[in-house]
Amino acid sequence: MIGAVSIPTAHRFATALIETDRQVELWERHNAKSLIPLACRPPATRSFEAVEVNLQLERVHLARVRGTRHLVERSAELVEANPTEAIAVYVTIMGESVFEQDGERRVLRPGQLLVCDADRPFVRAFGQGLDELAVKVPRSEFSAVTGLTTVPTPIAVDVGTGENQHGRALARLVGRAVRRDCPVPADEQAVLELVAVLATGGQVGLPLAHTAAARMFIEEHFTDPTLRAADIASGTGISERHLSRLFATVGTSVPRHILSRRLDAAYGMLSADTTSSLRTSEVAARCGFTSVAYFSHTFHKRFGVTAGDVRPARSR
Repeated sequence: MIGAVSIPTAHRFATALIETDRQVELWERHNAKSLIPLACRPPATRSFEAVEVNLQLERVHLARVRGTRHLVERSAELVEANPTEAIAVYVTIMGESVFEQDGERRVLRPGQLLVCDADRPFVRAFGQGLDELAVKVPRSEFSAVTGLTTVPTPIAVDVGTGENQHGRALARLVGRAVRRDCPVPADEQAVLELVAVLATGGQVGLPLAHTAAARMFIEEHFTDPTLRAADIASGTGISERHLSRLFATVGTSVPRHILSRRLDAAYGMLSADTTSSLRTSEVAARCGFTSVAYFSHTFHKRFGVTAGDVRPARSR
């Protein structure tokens, strides 16, 4: 169907089934191809176990990474040989980590987020193991949103306490997108805008900050079938007219964006094994639709397939 949209799917890579003497080599190779080239150094006295779930969107890359104790380095030589031209964001879920760049050392704890330039040499050490979310934003995309070409100094913020709403929203967006049981496709523009706000300390300008806030509100409420533009404007402290202008500048409208997020969520729910027993009407209702017929029509129009076509084969 012309104009139909597909949802990118996540891919999993694990060292568990790899011969011990090749685990580090293949892990480095995978990261060089899928995320950021790094030299990995686990303790010599134990095997290295790691799992990475990668999700490549049109403009940004998302991942969840778990691993046993190890250290990674992105040396000046590695940067020169394999530049990423990207800004990286790391959200610590479990375990403390140490981050060193430009002679500065930071200890990151669960619930903290770090933004840095991936082409400035750094070292990261995970003495207690690793469990984190990662975002890689191409420098060109970052520059288009912020007007900047780099993050000159690494930025760390707390997201676990809920005090930094932008950081918390980004962690939630990425975490839901890379889930394997029931993923909720990420709003890619929201990811870019949230990274921009975090990387600049909110100094990217009011329009972008307002748009990011509106997208955050929608992410938290799009399953509510009564959600309207007036609710979003009130929840973000702007007028409905200004809200409409913000979305018009990116070629959409508030109702179209809400519909898109509901359909994306429904796609993720329909394609997940864990929710395969749900009827189409239940999926539609959980994603904010009050009419199954309307849901079926708009779902087919957006994705070019029916809701039943998306379900895992064994549940049809």
